[in-house]
Amino acid sequence: MQDGESKKQHEHCSGRRRLLTGLAAGLAVPLLPGTLHATAGPRALAFHNLHTGERLAVEYHDGIEYLPDATGQIDQLLRDHRADEAYPMDTGLLDLLHQLTQLMDSRGHFEVISGYRSPNTNAKLRQQGKGVAKRSLHMQGRAIDIRLVGADTTRLRDAAISLRAGGVGYYARSNFVHVDTGRFRTW
Repeated sequence: MQDGESKKQHEHCSGRRRLLTGLAAGLAVPLLPGTLHATAGPRALAFHNLHTGERLAVEYHDGIEYLPDATGQIDQLLRDHRADEAYPMDTGLLDLLHQLTQLMDSRGHFEVISGYRSPNTNAKLRQQGKGVAKRSLHMQGRAIDIRLVGADTTRLRDAAISLRAGGVGYYARSNFVHVDTGRFRTW
């Protein structure tokens, strides 16, 4: 193995050991510095897609592994409604949303403004001057624009920032928060 590959393998194994040790102790533990905490036990999310009217409440992780049928249902709900095109959403994004519900102590569901966006849809929205990034993480299933029912969006933004797990954008006039699993940044 090359030095970089060896280091990456070591970090993966070291992070996995920390995760397994923490899960065995029933703790939320960091996977790697600067990442989300893994929560012991099952993880569930609830969504209402504001464009399609669809609702979903689903356990997507059983405490041991991600559940493919459930993540597939989430992918379908978060699809690009303009192109009717689904894409595999980043499980790290799902975990970020779950962590937000924990921080907000919320039993509410997420109202989805935008989940996955196809490259075509992204380009069209950019042409319309909608403030859409050229290389938006929405096109990689790594971003979502949301509200959390029962929670003030400024508090939701602050909770997302406190996680330092990716990008956080606050759109006060439209009353929603953008979160993604890219590098940490705010706007």
